[in-house]
Amino acid sequence: MTNNFLTTIKSLKLIEGCKAAQLYALSSLGPVSTSGSGDAGGSGRPQPPPPPKTISLRSGSLYYPHAAPSTSGAFTPEHHLPCGLPVADALEPTLDACLRPVDHVGALAASFRRVSAATAGGDDDLCDAYLEQHALFQSIGDARLLRRSLRAARVHADDPHRRVVLAAWLRYERREDELDPAPPPLAPCTATTPLLECPRAAVFASVSSGVEPVCPCRRPPPTPATPPPQRLRRNTSGAVSEMSEEEEPETNDLWFIIGEEEVACERSCIAALSKPLNTLLYGGFAEAQRDRIDFSRDGITARGMRAVAAYSRHGQVDDFPPDIISQLLAFANKFCCDGLKAACDNKLASMVRGVDDAHSLIEVGLEEASHLLVASCLQAFLRELPKSLTNPDIARLLCTPEGRECLDIAGNASFALYYFLSYVAMEQNLKSNTTVMLLERLNECAELPWQKQLALHQLGCVMLARGEFEDAQEWFEAAVAEGHVYSLAGEARAKYKRGHKYAAYKLMNSVVGDYEEPAGWMYQERSLYCVGKEKQSDLQSATELDPTMTFPYKYRACALLEEDNAASAIAEISKVIGFKMATDCLELRAWFYLALEEYELAVQDVRAILTLDPGYMMFHGRMHGEQLIELLRGQVQQWDMADCWMQLYDRWSAVDDIGSLAVVQQMLSREPGNSSLRFRQSLLLLRLNCQKAAMRSLRYARNSSVHEHERLVYEGWILYDSGHRDEALAKAEQSISLQRSFEAFFLKAYALGDSSLDTESSLSVVQLLEHANSCASDNLRKGQLTFFRHTTTWGASSWTATCWTRLPSATA
Repeated sequence: MTNNFLTTIKSLKLIEGCKAAQLYALSSLGPVSTSGSGDAGGSGRPQPPPPPKTISLRSGSLYYPHAAPSTSGAFTPEHHLPCGLPVADALEPTLDACLRPVDHVGALAASFRRVSAATAGGDDDLCDAYLEQHALFQSIGDARLLRRSLRAARVHADDPHRRVVLAAWLRYERREDELDPAPPPLAPCTATTPLLECPRAAVFASVSSGVEPVCPCRRPPPTPATPPPQRLRRNTSGAVSEMSEEEEPETNDLWFIIGEEEVACERSCIAALSKPLNTLLYGGFAEAQRDRIDFSRDGITARGMRAVAAYSRHGQVDDFPPDIISQLLAFANKFCCDGLKAACDNKLASMVRGVDDAHSLIEVGLEEASHLLVASCLQAFLRELPKSLTNPDIARLLCTPEGRECLDIAGNASFALYYFLSYVAMEQNLKSNTTVMLLERLNECAELPWQKQLALHQLGCVMLARGEFEDAQEWFEAAVAEGHVYSLAGEARAKYKRGHKYAAYKLMNSVVGDYEEPAGWMYQERSLYCVGKEKQSDLQSATELDPTMTFPYKYRACALLEEDNAASAIAEISKVIGFKMATDCLELRAWFYLALEEYELAVQDVRAILTLDPGYMMFHGRMHGEQLIELLRGQVQQWDMADCWMQLYDRWSAVDDIGSLAVVQQMLSREPGNSSLRFRQSLLLLRLNCQKAAMRSLRYARNSSVHEHERLVYEGWILYDSGHRDEALAKAEQSISLQRSFEAFFLKAYALGDSSLDTESSLSVVQLLEHANSCASDNLRKGQLTFFRHTTTWGASSWTATCWTRLPSATA
C-alpha cells in the first residue's frame, strides 16, 4: 500500500500541468488572508469541517499544476491527491499589502524623530504619527509592536471620533467577541476591562489628550447635592444675566402657536438660547412686537416646544424621551442654539447602549450633524466587526461615497476609521467588493504622503488579487508617484500578468540599478522574470539581503525536488521553517515527506498547519487538512491518549516545537474541550511567535474551561499578551482568591516580573514562584518555573526572564 501512494503521485501528468498558462493569484503573508471557498465548485466533493467564526477558509498559497479534477466525490486510495507535486516555475513571490520602505531602519528612525518633535510641541499630530508607525510595523509582522503603536495612538487621540475608532480596534485585536458568552459591545467596564477600550471614556472623556486615571464606568457618583440650575434671561439691550428659581417666579409673556395649541414661554429665556432668537424677539422683526407667534411651519410639535420652554428655564434635557430630544436637536440646529444642541447631542449619545439603539438613532445624528451621537452609534458598529459589514444598511453607510460624505459632515470620517475598516475587510476577504470600496474611501481620506502611499498600494494589491491587472497597474503607478518604491514590484507584476514579461524585467532591472544598496525584494521580484542561472543568482542575492523572505527557499526547494533530490529539498525548506512558521512552507515540506514516503513526518506538518489555521485548504484549495490526515490514517501509527502524553513529554522536553504542536493537535481532536491542552498549545505558539494563533488557543481554553478560577487565569493571559499588565494582575488575584493554583501564581509572577526591575519586585516574584511550586502541576510546567526563579533571583532583566519562562523548557 505504501508503494501505491507514491505510484499515484508519479502517475499524474506533471508535464501537461506545466503547460498551463494560468499563473496563480496573489496571496499575502501578514494580516491579509484570502478565501478558499471560491474553489468549491464540485458539489459532490466532501466539504471541510466549518472553521471558527473568525477564521476564514483560505486556499493554500502553494500552487501546483494538476491533472483532471476528480469527479468521484470522495478521495479514495486509488486517487489520493487532486494535483501533482509542486513545480518551481508555478510559484510566485507574494506582494505585501502594506508599506515597505527601501530602508526600513531609516524610515523607522524618521518616524521616531517625528514623534519626538510632536511630543516636544511641534505641529504634527501624535495620533497620526503613531498610526504611521503602525503602518511601518505591518511589514515586520510583530504583534507586540503593532499593539504598542495602536495603544499610543489611542492615548494621544484628541477627539471622540478617533478615540472611538482606536478603542474599537484594540478590542478587535483581543477578539473579546469570541469569549463565551460574548460581552455586549458597549457594556459598562468591569474592574479588569482595559481603560483604553472603555466605550464611555472614548466618547465622553473630559480631557482632550491622554487618558483619564479613572474609568467613567467605575467612577463613583457625585455625593453632594447639585445646586439648583440657573435660569438665563436676556434684557432688551441683549445682555445675558442669571437668576435662580428663588429670585423670580416663572412669568409667561410669550405664546407660540402650533396648530391649535398655544405653548406658554418666557420671552427673555427663549431669547437667551441663541443670537438669532434674541434678534427675532428683541430686534427689528415684527415678532418682537407680538406676544403670540405662529410656529406651525417650523417643524416642531407642541410637545417639543414645551420641552424648549422647559429647557430655556431650567437648562436640562434629562427628563425628556428620545423623540422629544430629537425635536429639540432639530430646533437647536435651525436656530443656532449651541448649548441646547450640545445637551441633546450628549444625552442621545448616552442613550446608545447597543447596536439596536445605534440603528434607531444614527439617522437622527447624521441628519442633524451631531458629532457625539454619530460617534457613539459608529462605536457600536465598529465593536461588532466583522459582522457589521454584512449588514446592508451599515455597509451602505461605511462603504459608499454618500455615506462617507454624511459621516464627514457629522465630523466622523477620518483616515483612521477607514484604515481600521479596510484592515478588517482585507483580513476577511481580500477580493470582495466591500474591501475595494473601503480602500477607495481610505484613499479619499488620505492627506499625508504615507497615507496616500498605503491606500494606493493596497488598492493595487486587491485589484491584482481580483485579476483586474490593468486597474492594478494604474493604482501601483499612482502609489509610485506618491513615493512608494515597493509599489514598483506591483507595477511589474501587473505588467507580467498582462503578458508584458520583458517590460516587467526592464522595470525591475532599472530599480535594482538605481540603488547602491538595493533591498532583497528587488532581486526577488526580478527573479520572477528571469530563467536559469540568472534566476538562481537573483534569488541568492535576495536571501543574502533579506533572509526572512520565504519565496527563495520555496523555489530552490522545488527545483531540488525536480532534480530528484528530495532530501536536499527538505533541508532547504526547513531553513525557513526554523525561524518562520509559515503555513505554505509547512505544506511544501509535507509534500516532500510524502514523496519520500515519510508519512509520519508529513502528518506532523499537516497537524502543525491546522494548529496555525484550522480552516487551511491544501492542494490549491482542494482538500482540507483533516481529510488528508484521514486519508493517511492507514500509513501512520495510531496512538491512544497515554501514548500521546508520553510523546508530548519527550518532544516538549527536547524543545521539538512542531512535534509538540502536532501531538497536542492530535490530542485535541479527541478531547476538543480540554482547556489545559489548549493552554499548552498557546505556549508553544507564543514560542514560535505566532501571536494570533496563540490568542485564539487562549480563547478556546477560556471558553472550554469549567472552573471559574481557570477562566480568570486564561483571561489574564489574554490581557497580558495584548499588553495590559495591570488588568492581567487583577485577573490573577481574582483567581487566587477563589483557589490557589500553579497557573494563577505563575501568571501573577510573570506579569509582576515584567512590570518592574527593582529588587523588591524581584523578591516578590520569587515568593510568588515558591507559592506556585507548592501547588499541583505537571513537571513540564514546573521546569519552566525553575528557570524563571533562578533568573529572577540572580537579578537578571525581567524582560529576559519572561521571554524565556513561557517557552517549553528542556528541564523537567
